[in-house]
Amino acid sequence: MNQAEMERIGAPLGLAPALGGAVLRRLRAIGINLGFTAGGLLLLLAIWWILARIAGKDLPGPTPALAQLWTLLSNPFYNHGPNDQGIGLQMGSSLQRVFSGFGLGCAVAIPVGVFMGANSTVHRLTDPIVQILRPVSPLAWFPIGLAAFRSAGEATVFVIFITSLWPTMINTAFGVGSVPADYKNVARVFRFSTWKYFTRVLLPHSMGHIVTGLRLSMGVAWMVIVAAEMLSGSSGIGFFVWNSWNSLSLPNVMSAILLIGATGLLLDRGFYVLQRRLSYAE
Repeated sequence: MNQAEMERIGAPLGLAPALGGAVLRRLRAIGINLGFTAGGLLLLLAIWWILARIAGKDLPGPTPALAQLWTLLSNPFYNHGPNDQGIGLQMGSSLQRVFSGFGLGCAVAIPVGVFMGANSTVHRLTDPIVQILRPVSPLAWFPIGLAAFRSAGEATVFVIFITSLWPTMINTAFGVGSVPADYKNVARVFRFSTWKYFTRVLLPHSMGHIVTGLRLSMGVAWMVIVAAEMLSGSSGIGFFVWNSWNSLSLPNVMSAILLIGATGLLLDRGFYVLQRRLSYAE
């Protein structure tokens, strides 16, 4: 066997230690992240336990709340009528409303944000509107939704829509407006069409900002849904929390809070992964 054949055979084998080291580093990073996550959860439980001890019977501690959560999750999809449904059905109703309002908000916010960032005149006209409507409390929009749609469910979707607009719109406008002048000059020199400029320059550069806006908007939508469903009084996790409070079932309330937080975390992690995958465009 000559030297060239030996090098050809040995080269792939030489990659094994490097690959093994990369795998070990990755596993170590995952282990560290899991350790910090577990430590944070234990700290939260400890603070909760201390507050429950201080409050006495007014606040259930982690043990009864987690036991009640297990009971709720053991049969999440039962349906005994409009006012007695499993926690899975309640969460499903809330998620359906959230994604409906969030999707409508994205369909409006992204195009408007693109126009705001690409055209200074449009930005100067629309920015005062955004700054006036953005701070309005979500609950203030609920009567407007009821007057417009005559339905509590549709009013809830409207509240999600109107409150999830602004983070995506503002971040999209910022991303589009921050395209470097050199990029624009190169596109002008090569005579890019409007569509080609949009797909090859503007959208790739802005995608990271757009996804950040979507992530923030989803967080707003998930926070708002609880308050909106408390007002609508029909179904959903917000209705479950309010109904549990009226029934003086604080373990149910605390269980619902844990589910709301866990679901919000999963939604946020999903957008975080998407943001990481598209970070090359920035």
